[in-house]
Amino acid sequence: MAWNEPGNKGNDNDPWGNGGGGRRGNDQGPPDIDELIRNLSKKFNALFGGKGGQSGGSGGSGGAGVSAGMLGGLVVLAAVVWAAMGFYTVDEAERGVVLRFGVLQNEVVMPGLRWNPPIIDEVQKVNISRVNTRSYSNDMLTTDENIVTVSISVQYIVLDPVRFVLQVRDPQRGLDQAVESAVRHVVGGTTMDRVLTQGRADVAAEVRERTQSYMETYQTGIQVTQVNVENAQPPVAVQAAFDDVIRAREDEQRAQNQALAYANRVIPEARGEAQRIIEQANAYRDEVIARAEGEAFRFEQLLTEYEKAPSVMRERLYIDAIQEVLSNTSKVLIDVEGGNNMMFLPLDRLLSEASDTTTGATPRLQLNSQQIRDLADQVSREINSQSGSDRARVQSVPVRR
Repeated sequence: MAWNEPGNKGNDNDPWGNGGGGRRGNDQGPPDIDELIRNLSKKFNALFGGKGGQSGGSGGSGGAGVSAGMLGGLVVLAAVVWAAMGFYTVDEAERGVVLRFGVLQNEVVMPGLRWNPPIIDEVQKVNISRVNTRSYSNDMLTTDENIVTVSISVQYIVLDPVRFVLQVRDPQRGLDQAVESAVRHVVGGTTMDRVLTQGRADVAAEVRERTQSYMETYQTGIQVTQVNVENAQPPVAVQAAFDDVIRAREDEQRAQNQALAYANRVIPEARGEAQRIIEQANAYRDEVIARAEGEAFRFEQLLTEYEKAPSVMRERLYIDAIQEVLSNTSKVLIDVEGGNNMMFLPLDRLLSEASDTTTGATPRLQLNSQQIRDLADQVSREINSQSGSDRARVQSVPVRR
């Protein structure tokens, strides 16, 4: 008899512990699948308070109560876990955008500790203070049909978190496409020379304005703060030629600066020299005029005195003229009366022997009237001593320097 047949008295052991079946002898048969399913169904019913739990009398009722309490505890525990999952923190630099079942809520979540029902609400946090940077590099065609390689960097911030999250599916990709379009438009309308040299700042400003207009049109919530042209160079095949052109322009600018510096130095000097010559000419003019006027006045005075005493004035004018002429010469004239015995005294050589040993110049010896008289007296005494009886009178004409 099988272990699960009704006539079995428990001689065969039930492998599932029901005591309703057994085995005959030492032979063990396979379990009954239907009975196994029924037993599992009873246990699940008892666990969740089903009718199968009441077949055991009063003990079954107690098991149903325990199962209901466990179910309630599990429900409470699940509710606590669900509520705890709704707490989150928004940083100071962030703002939160709340979607409830996919519908945008009006209020933007501000910084702090916040709670939203999980699964029901979806909160997306957006950093609105961080400056983000995107770099781009590509070959572009200029308006003069030259190819130039331009590398730029774009800095931007998120100005409107709601638009940044909802209006565009991928805001950063939209920014990339807008920047590339703006760069190609600006570079395509600019000559290569302007892009490579002094026009980089203007190109960057135009690209920023055009990109920002695109972002406002798309309503991405992005504000472009800065665009920098990091590098702009011609293709590699012609790089050497363009480097030579750039060096030539730098040399031209340096030459212009040197010429300007020279002009700034020479022109003031020339103006000062011209002013000095003008002042000297004015001074010479005033001097000549004043001297001419003085000579004219002196001549008038002499004429007046000459009319009063002509002979006296003639003699006086002669003496003054001789004195003026002889005062400019180094000759000494000695007149000896009563004989020709005269000692030669080279006064001009004596006057010219005094020389400056340091410079090699020969300055003239300056003698006053008294010194010349003393020198003439010495000459007279020497002549008198040589002649013996003849007395000579030496007359010396004073020479004034």
